[in-house]
Amino acid sequence: MRATLIGFSAVIMWSFLALFTAASGDVPPFQLSAIAFLIASLPGIAVLIARPERRRALRQPAKVWIAGIAGLFGYHFLYFTALRNAPAVDAGLIAYLWPLLIVVGSALLPGEKLKAHHIAGAIAGFAGTALLITRGGGLTISGEYALGYIAAFLCAFTWSGYSLVSRSFSKVSTDVVTGFCLATSALSLFCHLLLETTVWPQTASEWLAVIGLGLFPVGIAFYAWDYGVKKGNIQVLGAASYAAPLLSTIVLLVARFGEPGWRVIVACLLITGGAVLAARDMIMRKKG
Repeated sequence: MRATLIGFSAVIMWSFLALFTAASGDVPPFQLSAIAFLIASLPGIAVLIARPERRRALRQPAKVWIAGIAGLFGYHFLYFTALRNAPAVDAGLIAYLWPLLIVVGSALLPGEKLKAHHIAGAIAGFAGTALLITRGGGLTISGEYALGYIAAFLCAFTWSGYSLVSRSFSKVSTDVVTGFCLATSALSLFCHLLLETTVWPQTASEWLAVIGLGLFPVGIAFYAWDYGVKKGNIQVLGAASYAAPLLSTIVLLVARFGEPGWRVIVACLLITGGAVLAARDMIMRKKG
């Protein structure tokens, strides 16, 4: 329960991603990613300086480093590619298949058993997310957006794959995420220099948004998620991850970036109900 709740704290922090990104001004995505992941590495670096004995956690096999860097950098590279080559609504919804893929893919993990209520909970969560993202409308499927759609699908498989593989590295310390963040920052900087024009935040509030982005949704959230998927209930985390777009919508509404409506209420019921359904076993054990 404790590890699952720590993992879910990442979902709560991810709900501020849209707000911080919107408030960060016109900073290009790869530049923003490079800055945010550099900031994200600072808490881990501080821990490694304060506790030198924990630096040995960075000595991991190549497969651990490949999985971690591919997960963090690969997800963001594919997500930005999808948004640039397909409508944002379509790309966002396809990319958000990853919680459902985690729930279904968890059946392949040692010691895990996939049950009908896990799948039902994940599907309910996806339905609520679809309602939020599409605003009750449909998708504009078109061949001209093929590259964006492919990137979005790969994005979903990349993050779900990273999360499931992390589960198999349960004995690897979360300290290693510090290295993943540094590597992702360096690769994002390379992509920025290759593909974008540099634009710095223009005001103090924009800088605060960038710092907040690096400390929480792109920072502590990844450490918490790593711990949660390694030590907690990965099926519950997968289904509960659909709360991120709902919470994000609520945060944006509170910040007056949008207008409330019936879709938010229905999505709330679907996502919350789906998460509770997926967590049924854990809740019953807690009561017992």
